[in-house]
Order: sequence, then C-alpha cells, then structure tokens
Amino acid sequence: MSNTDILEKLKKIVTPYAQQKSALEGFNDKTDFINDLQVNSANLVDVVLDVEDEFNIEIDNESMDGMLTAGDAREIIQRKMAEK
Repeated sequence: MSNTDILEKLKKIVTPYAQQKSALEGFNDKTDFINDLQVNSANLVDVVLDVEDEFNIEIDNESMDGMLTAGDAREIIQRKMAEK
C-alpha cells in the first residue's frame, strides 16, 4: 500500500474527530492531530481503534504515544503491516 493510499485512509478516519476541518484541506505527513486538527486526547484513542480496524493491525501503547502526526501514524501503520 502506497504512502498516498495510507494518508487518504487516515484522512477519512480522522475527519469525524477533527475540530479544525479547514486543516484537513492540506492533510499531509506533517499534519499534527492535536495542534492542526484539534483532535482531543479522548478522540485520539478512537482514531487509533479505527486505524487498527481499517488496516487490520494492532497498535501497542508505545506506538500509540508516538502517533502525533499523520506521518507518524503512516510509519507506524507501515511497520505494523510489515510485521504481519
């Protein structure tokens, strides 16, 4: 799965949780879930659960703590998919 495909799926996942919808227009590796999209910390857990379901992976707590940007999430997803 390409980087673009993963980012497109990530964007769809985070859209319902983003308080700052205008930041979705420039969604890329550098998009910060909290600072740019204003996803609150409780909803970040929902994002992780949705990512796990969408990509059929399991994200451990350490990886979850490192999922601050879309690029971080993409790298974690790629790593977890490669481990399967």
